[in-house]
Amino acid sequence: MSVKPFSERKLPGVICMFDVDGTLTPARRSATPEILAALKKLREYTAVAIVGGSDFNKIKEQLQEPGLEFVDTYDYVFSENGLTAYRMGKQLDKASFIKHVGEEEYKKLVNWILRYLSEVDIPVKRGTFVEFRNGMINVSPIGRGCSQEEREAFFAYDKIHNIRPKMVEALRKEFDYMGLTFSIGGEISFDVFPRGWDKTYALGRIANDGFKEIHFFGDKTYPGGNDYEIFSDERTIGHSVTSPADTLKLLEELFFSKA
Repeated sequence: MSVKPFSERKLPGVICMFDVDGTLTPARRSATPEILAALKKLREYTAVAIVGGSDFNKIKEQLQEPGLEFVDTYDYVFSENGLTAYRMGKQLDKASFIKHVGEEEYKKLVNWILRYLSEVDIPVKRGTFVEFRNGMINVSPIGRGCSQEEREAFFAYDKIHNIRPKMVEALRKEFDYMGLTFSIGGEISFDVFPRGWDKTYALGRIANDGFKEIHFFGDKTYPGGNDYEIFSDERTIGHSVTSPADTLKLLEELFFSKA
C-alpha cells in the first residue's frame, strides 16, 4: 500500500507523534534509512507527526527523505514544540516568544544567562551559548558550536556535575514571575519558553482533527525532561524509548505485527 498525497488523503483516527533526538535519531544526527522507511510505512496505518524542540531547518536536516519535499513527508511537522507548524504540507500561524514576554524582559533574561555562564567552569567552551528561536530560547553551557566529541564529553560531564540542572534551578528562582518553563533535552542544552508552550502545545494544533488515539514516543519522558509534559498528558498514550532502535521495536509490536 502506498501513502496517498495530501490532496487525496483522509486522516485516520489514530496519530503517532514522535520526538526527534534520541527517539528517531541520535542527538543532532540524521535518521537512518530504516527509521525513514518505518515512518513512511506507519503512514499506511496512522497519521504521523514530528514534534521537536529544535527549529524547522534543524529537524529538516535530520529527517529529510531524499527526493521529497520535507513538509510533504509527514502529516504534521511541529518544530519549536509546535510554535512553528505545518499541517498536511501547509504552514500554520506562528507564535512568538519575544512578543509574549516583551523585549525588556527578554533582555533581562538573556543578560542574566550570559552573566551566569561567564562564571560556570567547565572543561571547554565554544560558541552560541544562547540561540534565539521563534517560540523559545535554547541555552547551552558549552555552546552549540562544539564538536561531536566535545558534545559527548560534556554530556558525560553534566551527568556527574549537574551543570544544566543547577542552572535551571537558579533560573526558576530568579525568573519565577515571568511564568517560564525550563526544559532539559538533548546532550548539551535546555529550552526556555512560556508555561504551556511545551510539547503539549502541539496537541492543541491537532485538537480539531478528530483523532481518537494519540500516541507519543519520546526518550526524555522523566520529570524535567522535554518530553515529560506531552508523555504524561491525559490526551496521549505515552511510550518511553531509549533509542531509535527501541522506537523501531515498539512500532513493530504496536502496529506492523498486527497488520
